[in-house]
Amino acid sequence: MKAKSLMIQGTMSGVGKSLLVTALCRIFAEDGVKVCPFKSQNMALNSFVTADGLEMGRAQAEQAFAAGLQPDVRMNPILLKPSADSESQVILDGKVLSSMNSREYFKKRGEFMQEILKDLDSLSEEYELIIAEGAGSPAEINLNKNDIVNMGLAKAADMPVILAGDIDRGGVFAQCLGTVEWMEKSERDRIKGFVFNKFRGDPTLLSPGPEMLFERTGIPLIGVVPYVPGLEIDDEDSISDRLKSAGVKNKEAIVDIAVIRLPRISNFTDIIPLEDNPFLSVRYVDNADRLGNPDLIILPGTKTTISDLRWMKQNGLYDVVLRASENGSFVFGICGGYQMLGTELQDPYGEDGGGKEKGLGLLPVSTVFSKEKNRRQVKGKSSSGASVEGYEIHMGESNIGGERLFMLDADGQQFQEGCITATAAGTYVHGLFDTGEFADELLELVCKKRNINFPKDGKTETKKQRFERSVKRLADSVRESVDMDKIREIAGL
Repeated sequence: MKAKSLMIQGTMSGVGKSLLVTALCRIFAEDGVKVCPFKSQNMALNSFVTADGLEMGRAQAEQAFAAGLQPDVRMNPILLKPSADSESQVILDGKVLSSMNSREYFKKRGEFMQEILKDLDSLSEEYELIIAEGAGSPAEINLNKNDIVNMGLAKAADMPVILAGDIDRGGVFAQCLGTVEWMEKSERDRIKGFVFNKFRGDPTLLSPGPEMLFERTGIPLIGVVPYVPGLEIDDEDSISDRLKSAGVKNKEAIVDIAVIRLPRISNFTDIIPLEDNPFLSVRYVDNADRLGNPDLIILPGTKTTISDLRWMKQNGLYDVVLRASENGSFVFGICGGYQMLGTELQDPYGEDGGGKEKGLGLLPVSTVFSKEKNRRQVKGKSSSGASVEGYEIHMGESNIGGERLFMLDADGQQFQEGCITATAAGTYVHGLFDTGEFADELLELVCKKRNINFPKDGKTETKKQRFERSVKRLADSVRESVDMDKIREIAGL
């Protein structure tokens, strides 16, 4: 018997579709339903590598974890990673297909839909319920002809839809009514309920809005989800509010950490464990005047390493990072940021924009970009024994001329994804702070270098601890505020 299905669509980007799917995956899993998430097409620079070395959207990985599952690329058949304003790297079933502009991509819609439905059908044989997530808005009428992620998929897979709106931004009634008005009747008929998300206040004060919305659309409001602050569930991409920091230090913190906000920043979720430590001030900086003299500078991952390195040179961040290093700031790079810390980057095949570029020269490392993308999960220990778990996802190979940062992986094989000196360090490993151990080791090194007395109770929590606590809060909130009996009825359970 094939799985039942349910799709969460939104009136626009950022309304909380991913969080609703995450919550519903946990709720149904708690209720004994074998449930899995699905998003046919995801555009994001935050990605995850599965146990079998395949790449998928990080949001769907988090939803899988919420359902008690290991991430599977079938849950996210297509991942688009923007590399320019009108071009993206297309990842199909976990592997790089090619880079395409919008016109090239839309021409292949039929082929992509076949792959999407193939993966969906495969999952349907293994699960009782599939909760799918749309993207953006189904009312993007200029894109509807080529749609494979909203109503196009809902029609092809015969999915009922719940439409979510963000009441925190205001205008939620207009959002919902306007979205429905732009739809064809066959599409409107698929929408079985509205959910208002991120509400602050008393839901009874919404009247008579829900009644009037029902009169105009015939679609009931089945839930008003309150705003749940402080959730530690990974953001999908760089529209995240956490990146809007003006670079101002938290004066109450003991350690000042400046993260360079690169134009194509990717997997900035690596930094979240540090943000959660109350003794640390983590600020995102994209202006040379705002860097100051932090204790730790982090260069995060990026989709376009050479281009973002040139951006740093043009806006002055390149020079001020070097100056801060000379003044005692420790500099740490992750993936693309690690490559930038080396002496030279070469791109003979044009995989990262082409050409050569001089790096910051803070590490004895040189990088040559190759045509193949490296993807794998890693487990190991740092040179001083801290446990590390994470994954690699990068173009290019680096030649290391100094001390290795990490020593052994789980199979006892040496791997070389890192280098450390007295003033800087870097690695290809994403998620390296998630266990907490390496984060604490790095902080100890920084504090020793800067003569800072770091408190013994300043240990970094593990990602799993933070994630489980957040998912429980979110799921409990949704269970209490949404008509779950109606959800089950809509899904056909």
